[in-house]
Amino acid sequence: MGAPVLDYLIDDPALRERGPGEELAVAVARAAGGDAAVRVRRPLTALFPLASTRPRPTVREQTKGGTVTGGPLRYVRELPGEGGGASGTAYRATPEAVFRASAAKAELTEISVAVAVPAELRRDPALLARFVEHRVIVRLCTVENEVLLHGSGDGAITGLLNLEGLRRLPAPDVLDAPAGTALDALMAACAEVEETGGSCDGLVMHPALYWRLVGAGALPALDSAGLRITRTRMIARDRVLLGDFRAGVTLLDGEESVLALRGDGDAATITASMPLGLAVHLPQHFVLLSL
Repeated sequence: MGAPVLDYLIDDPALRERGPGEELAVAVARAAGGDAAVRVRRPLTALFPLASTRPRPTVREQTKGGTVTGGPLRYVRELPGEGGGASGTAYRATPEAVFRASAAKAELTEISVAVAVPAELRRDPALLARFVEHRVIVRLCTVENEVLLHGSGDGAITGLLNLEGLRRLPAPDVLDAPAGTALDALMAACAEVEETGGSCDGLVMHPALYWRLVGAGALPALDSAGLRITRTRMIARDRVLLGDFRAGVTLLDGEESVLALRGDGDAATITASMPLGLAVHLPQHFVLLSL
């Protein structure tokens, strides 16, 4: 049998005085050379310390959210109905006039990341705390972006790029064209999002496109329109996801995240894990643009 693991709810559940890395360092010190784990009553991906001084919204930050206690969450989902097309100038001529409502349920799944570190890290609480908060949590943020966009292996989260009802919009080949051409395609896609009655409030794109838009001076116009941009390598360079994120989906968190350090000889592994779910209310409020 392996050595027992010190596993406890942290001393500071609201994280008012210590960060999650500091709490793990305290637990490791208390374990006196053994393995240790702490349970944190916050989603770890919302606790990356550099986010407050270097804003770079994740997919999570595009959405509204809620905490799920217990079993699956029941909610109402609406899908396009027969005959829905481009909006007219009367309600009965809009796509939402024939939306089909149905009861749906969202399940939580666990996302996690494991990072190998030297076992000696357990003997330096300050270094351990900084590594967890600045390097481990940011890796979990990347995993979360991947799962929210592409789905989870167990199928609990479909992924925003795979939604039933997601609209796909081809565009001229503008990947190598001037940024203004790409901006025109983005603005047309934003308008297309709103054909189903939503408000386009967010974009998810690859950093390569984002920095082209920065160079072209386009960000102030996007910002003035209320568009939040997530740049992530978890989406292809020639794809942009646009949508009404706040009305279209709800991100779901569980009650606790877990940080753990386990050692084996001269090596150790830090694991960060947390429950995650996604309720999709209006998949047709999202458009995938191909550039």
